[in-house]
Amino acid sequence: MSTISSRRWPASPLAAAERAFKLLTREPAPLSFDARGVSGLPQRPLPLGELRHLLVSDRTSRPVRDRVWKDVVVHARRDGPAWVIAAVGLAMPGLRRAAGRLAAGWHGDTSDVDSELLAGFLARLRTVDVDEPRICGRLVDAGQRAVKAARERDEDFDIVHVGGAWSVPPHHPWDHPDWVLARAVAQAVIDPDEYLLISATRLEDVPLRVVADKIGVSVPLAAAWRRKAERRLAEAIGLGELDWAPHVLPQEARRRRVCNAAANGVAAAGPPSSRPVGIAAPVIQPQRARCR
Repeated sequence: MSTISSRRWPASPLAAAERAFKLLTREPAPLSFDARGVSGLPQRPLPLGELRHLLVSDRTSRPVRDRVWKDVVVHARRDGPAWVIAAVGLAMPGLRRAAGRLAAGWHGDTSDVDSELLAGFLARLRTVDVDEPRICGRLVDAGQRAVKAARERDEDFDIVHVGGAWSVPPHHPWDHPDWVLARAVAQAVIDPDEYLLISATRLEDVPLRVVADKIGVSVPLAAAWRRKAERRLAEAIGLGELDWAPHVLPQEARRRRVCNAAANGVAAAGPPSSRPVGIAAPVIQPQRARCR
C-alpha cells in the first residue's frame, strides 16, 4: 500500500482536500489538464500538480490563469467530483493564505474556519461567472465571506444586552475612498496605475491628461483603463470582496500619488483626518495574489 493512502486521513478539512488532490495526481494515471491551445502554457496535457505550480508562477499572466480556471470550472460542473477536488487543490495556495488570515481572532476550532471556507468556495463554484476576470480570486473571496458570516452568527450568541448608554469608540477610517482603493490594490482588483488614475482624477481633481502623461499612456487609453477599473471596483465592493483585504496604502501607489500631486501643486493628504494626530499611516507592499 502506498504511503499516501496508508496514512490516517487528516482531520483538517483543508489538509484532507490536499490529500485528495494528491491522490488525483498519482501515477500511473494522474488527472491532467489539456493545455493544448492555451497560449502561455506547455502545449500538452499537464498533470494537476504541474499545473498548480504554473498557476502560482510569476511568469504566468492573469489572462492565462483565468483561461485555465474557466476550463477547470466547466470541468467541475460537468465532469463530477474528481474535478471539484481538482478545483479545490488548484486553489489551495490561496485558500491556505485566506485560512491563515481568518484564523486570527477566531475563538473556536480552526477546522471550523477551514470548513466554512471550503463551503463558501464550493457554493460559488456552481455559480461563478467564468467570463469575468479573477475567477479563482472570486472563489476564494466567497469562501472568506462564508467564514465572516459564520463568525458573525457565533458572535450574535455572545451579545449581552444591558441597560444604560456609554461612549462608543471612533470608527476606523477603513471606508474612506483611499482605503477602499488601497484594499482593491492589495486584492489585485486594480493595479497601482489604475489606483493612481482613480485617486488622482476622482479624489484630487488632477486632469486626466496630466496623469496619463505621468504613466506614459494616451488620454483615451487612460480613460479606458480608468473606466474598466471602476467597473471592477464597483463589482468587488458590491460583492463584499474587499471586506477582508489589508487597508493600508500600498507603498508604490502612495509614492506615485505623492509625486504626482506634488508635481501638480495638489496636497497628498493621505488617509482621512479621523486618524489620530501624530500616528502615521502604516505602509506595506500589497501581497501578490497568486491565484488572481
